[in-house]
Amino acid sequence: MKELIFKDDFDVEEVTDKINSVMSKWSVQLLDINGPNWIVYNYEMEVKYLFQFQVNFYDLETRIKLEDLKLNVIHHIESLKDETTYRDNLTNAVFF
Repeated sequence: MKELIFKDDFDVEEVTDKINSVMSKWSVQLLDINGPNWIVYNYEMEVKYLFQFQVNFYDLETRIKLEDLKLNVIHHIESLKDETTYRDNLTNAVFF
Protein backbone atom coordinates (compact mmCIF):
# COMPACT_ATOMS: atom_id res chain seq x y z
CA MET A 1 0.00 0.00 0.00
CA LYS A 2 1.20 3.45 -0.87
CA GLU A 3 0.33 6.28 1.50
CA LEU A 4 0.31 9.97 0.62
CA ILE A 5 -0.29 12.58 3.31
CA PHE A 6 -1.55 16.08 2.64
CA LYS A 7 -1.66 19.06 5.00
CA ASP A 8 -3.89 22.18 4.99
CA ASP A 9 -1.80 23.86 2.28
CA PHE A 10 -2.41 21.15 -0.36
CA ASP A 11 -2.90 22.26 -3.95
CA VAL A 12 -6.24 21.08 -5.37
CA GLU A 13 -5.00 20.71 -8.95
CA GLU A 14 -1.85 18.84 -7.96
CA VAL A 15 -3.72 16.39 -5.73
CA THR A 16 -6.46 16.00 -8.35
CA ASP A 17 -3.83 14.95 -10.88
CA LYS A 18 -2.31 12.44 -8.46
CA ILE A 19 -5.60 10.83 -7.54
CA ASN A 20 -6.89 10.81 -11.14
CA SER A 21 -3.69 9.13 -12.26
CA VAL A 22 -4.22 6.36 -9.73
CA MET A 23 -7.93 6.02 -10.55
CA SER A 24 -7.15 5.63 -14.26
CA LYS A 25 -5.25 2.41 -13.67
CA TRP A 26 -7.08 -0.68 -14.90
CA SER A 27 -6.63 -2.50 -11.57
CA VAL A 28 -8.51 0.09 -9.49
CA GLN A 29 -12.14 -0.54 -8.58
CA LEU A 30 -13.17 1.78 -5.75
CA LEU A 31 -12.28 5.09 -4.17
CA ASP A 32 -13.73 5.20 -0.66
CA ILE A 33 -13.86 8.83 0.47
CA ASN A 34 -14.24 8.63 4.21
CA GLY A 35 -13.53 12.01 5.78
CA PRO A 36 -9.77 12.52 5.88
CA ASN A 37 -8.99 9.06 4.49
CA TRP A 38 -9.42 8.48 0.77
CA ILE A 39 -8.76 4.79 0.22
CA VAL A 40 -8.23 3.16 -3.19
CA TYR A 41 -9.10 -0.53 -3.57
CA ASN A 42 -8.36 -2.95 -6.37
CA TYR A 43 -10.79 -5.61 -7.63
CA GLU A 44 -9.79 -7.99 -4.83
CA MET A 45 -10.72 -5.22 -2.35
CA GLU A 46 -7.11 -4.85 -1.26
CA VAL A 47 -6.02 -1.37 -0.25
CA LYS A 48 -3.59 -0.02 -2.85
CA TYR A 49 -3.40 3.67 -1.93
CA LEU A 50 -4.27 5.82 1.04
CA PHE A 51 -4.57 9.54 0.49
CA GLN A 52 -4.73 10.97 3.98
CA PHE A 53 -5.72 14.58 4.58
CA GLN A 54 -4.35 15.79 7.88
CA VAL A 55 -6.33 18.99 7.71
CA ASN A 56 -8.58 21.10 9.90
CA PHE A 57 -12.15 20.14 8.94
CA TYR A 58 -13.42 23.18 10.84
CA ASP A 59 -11.61 25.55 8.46
CA LEU A 60 -14.05 26.71 5.76
CA GLU A 61 -11.36 27.28 3.11
CA THR A 62 -9.97 23.78 3.64
CA ARG A 63 -13.44 22.24 3.39
CA ILE A 64 -14.07 24.12 0.13
CA LYS A 65 -10.77 22.80 -1.23
CA LEU A 66 -11.73 19.25 -0.24
CA GLU A 67 -15.13 19.60 -1.90
CA ASP A 68 -13.49 20.95 -5.08
CA LEU A 69 -11.06 18.05 -5.05
CA LYS A 70 -13.85 15.54 -4.49
CA LEU A 71 -15.89 16.94 -7.39
CA ASN A 72 -12.86 16.89 -9.70
CA VAL A 73 -12.10 13.26 -8.85
CA ILE A 74 -15.73 12.12 -9.07
CA HIS A 75 -16.07 13.77 -12.47
CA HIS A 76 -12.96 11.92 -13.65
CA ILE A 77 -14.17 8.57 -12.28
CA GLU A 78 -17.54 8.98 -13.98
CA SER A 79 -15.81 9.74 -17.29
CA LEU A 80 -13.78 6.49 -17.22
CA LYS A 81 -16.53 4.34 -18.74
CA ASP A 82 -15.53 1.26 -16.78
CA GLU A 83 -16.48 -0.34 -13.48
CA THR A 84 -14.45 2.06 -11.35
CA THR A 85 -16.64 3.64 -8.71
CA TYR A 86 -16.54 5.72 -5.55
CA ARG A 87 -18.23 6.03 -2.17
CA ASP A 88 -18.58 9.54 -0.80
CA ASN A 89 -18.58 10.18 2.92
CA LEU A 90 -16.43 13.32 3.03
CA THR A 91 -18.49 15.32 5.48
CA ASN A 92 -19.54 12.70 7.99
CA ALA A 93 -20.49 14.31 11.28
CA VAL A 94 -17.90 12.15 13.03
CA PHE A 95 -15.14 14.35 11.64
CA PHE A 96 -16.59 17.63 12.97
